[in-house]
Amino acid sequence: MKKLFAIVAMLGLFAFGTTQSILAQDGAQAAAAGETTEQVDSLASDSTATDSTAVAAEETAPAPVEEAEPESFHKTLKTKFIEGDAGFMSLVAIAMIIGLAFCIERIIYLSLAQVNTKKLMEEIAKALEAKDVEKAKTICRNTAGPVASICYQGLMRIDEGLDVVERSVVSYGSVQAMNLEKGCSWITLFIAMAPSLGFLGTVIGMVMAFDDIQRAGDISPTVVAGGMKVALITTIYGIIVALILQVFYNYVLGKIEAITADMEDSSIVLLDLLTKYNLKK
Repeated sequence: MKKLFAIVAMLGLFAFGTTQSILAQDGAQAAAAGETTEQVDSLASDSTATDSTAVAAEETAPAPVEEAEPESFHKTLKTKFIEGDAGFMSLVAIAMIIGLAFCIERIIYLSLAQVNTKKLMEEIAKALEAKDVEKAKTICRNTAGPVASICYQGLMRIDEGLDVVERSVVSYGSVQAMNLEKGCSWITLFIAMAPSLGFLGTVIGMVMAFDDIQRAGDISPTVVAGGMKVALITTIYGIIVALILQVFYNYVLGKIEAITADMEDSSIVLLDLLTKYNLKK
């Protein structure tokens, strides 16, 4: 801590010294500019009579209007966020961050759970054709994802009959489907929460506007503009957050549906392979 305070103190002294030197340079430049101005004024006083008409024309001429450069989207977004009241805008931002965290976690999990189902079932079929059940189990153990897990559960009960295998596959498939949907309820919560927080800011902004009207005793636009602005900005940001989370949520649902379809197809293929394997025994 002492070293930290020492570094901060040194930086402060350095900044103070730099500021003093800059101020001194500015003072010297100002003094030089003052001397130059006096010389120019003395010269200008001699030619006042001859240039009075030109000066009058310049004074009456309209000054050129400089066009303001348009602000960038990022700067505009940041400015409006600050204007929308820090309390409610922070809640909307937190809802977006947590909701995106759940979406990213699900996307990563589902991406790792997806495998080439066709290739997996072909390898299992080759192993069963060679009557090598242990090799088929090894293939399932070395493959990630719920499809391989379901196949492994079925192969574990290959000697107990197809009815037992089917019940095992169906039961374990339901468990895997629940694991795929884990955390989706939180995403839907934040999708609903974001616009609700925006509408809450809208209501409070309207209350602020009416309070301003009551204090001023006037209903002019300048009195209600502040509260109305807060109300509209919080609503806009809440809807934007909900739309962003909804897009990610639909993408997650699409991946869950694709994996679930692969699970169902692989279960049917596995039962057919085990039927053929039992017939060859």
